[in-house]
Amino acid sequence: MQCGYYDRGVCHSCTFMGTPYDAQLRSKQEHAQSLLAAWPDAVWLPPMANRPEAFRNKAKMVVGGTPEAPTLGILDATQHGVDLSGCGILTSGLRAAFEPIKTFISRARITPYDVPARRGELKYVLLTESADGELMLRFVLRSTEALTRTQKHLPDLLADLPQITVATANILPEHKAVLEGDEEIMLSGSETLPMRLGDRVLHLRPASFFQTNTEIARGLYLQAQEWADEVGARSIWDLYCGVGGFALHVAAPGRRVHGIELSEPAVESARLSAAEAGLDDVTFAAGDATALVAGEAPDTIIVNPPRRGLGDRLCQTLETSGAETIIYSSCNAVTLARDIAAMPAYEPRSVRLFDMFPQTDHYEVMVLLTRRPTSG
Repeated sequence: MQCGYYDRGVCHSCTFMGTPYDAQLRSKQEHAQSLLAAWPDAVWLPPMANRPEAFRNKAKMVVGGTPEAPTLGILDATQHGVDLSGCGILTSGLRAAFEPIKTFISRARITPYDVPARRGELKYVLLTESADGELMLRFVLRSTEALTRTQKHLPDLLADLPQITVATANILPEHKAVLEGDEEIMLSGSETLPMRLGDRVLHLRPASFFQTNTEIARGLYLQAQEWADEVGARSIWDLYCGVGGFALHVAAPGRRVHGIELSEPAVESARLSAAEAGLDDVTFAAGDATALVAGEAPDTIIVNPPRRGLGDRLCQTLETSGAETIIYSSCNAVTLARDIAAMPAYEPRSVRLFDMFPQTDHYEVMVLLTRRPTSG
């Protein structure tokens, strides 16, 4: 794809922009294979490719400019706003929503936050689109100063964008490089954004984690389902389960699935999805995946950790767990390779790359690990 922002030098976020897509995918595959070269017997499945544009379901837009002429995008080298509302990697539904949102900002007279001056109210606009075209809109504000005006003019925005089903204000008083604060104020609509993936519906809350590429996310879940069926899993733990994407997809008759997640709201969402789907053998609990104690382990464990990976403690727990199979989904192949090396009782059997982030050098990779036969 061609990007005017990249060509003009105003945005360099997409490091592979201008590189043919086939070459992008080949580069990622070679990179992943080099990092996992210590296990040459692993079978590499064909990578799951994606369309190179209009794939991203979430926009994290820095708000700049003035109330009369707000910008949605990034900050330049002088910490002033650069408008990227036509960004080509965002879904068309997200791009179409930006002009009505700018009109709303002007109508409600919400002053964009000025980073150098440390003044103003509106720091970010966070927008997520579901597979059905519904939107979750979050305004990240410095304080509640603009809250009354936001609530007053919100009906006009909802009339312009009826696809907004969740609208919130997040309060971030600190002047620091984080995306959101601890306080979330519901403004309108329901508390969750339904994310339909085939015959499963996930429920995303404002602070929920969900992959930014809906099609690839579903591909990950279906691959985990295929591998769970292949190994004949009867009981599964899904660690770092979030809103339940993996757990809900690997559910099957006669199979017990239990998800563990640190975030209580995410667990509530996962339970709601399981109840709606009638999945009585799928349960969820709030807890720290890294604090698991080896004991009555299931036959299969799914892990989907953050970029930092599993860490020594959890690797040791998994190593001695007795589980026959580990399905490891990773957004950082460097820590993936480190963690596999820390669990010598397991060997990679199958590997697949998923192009979650076209136009960049990032990717997701999933590995099916099986316990090595014990000698004697």
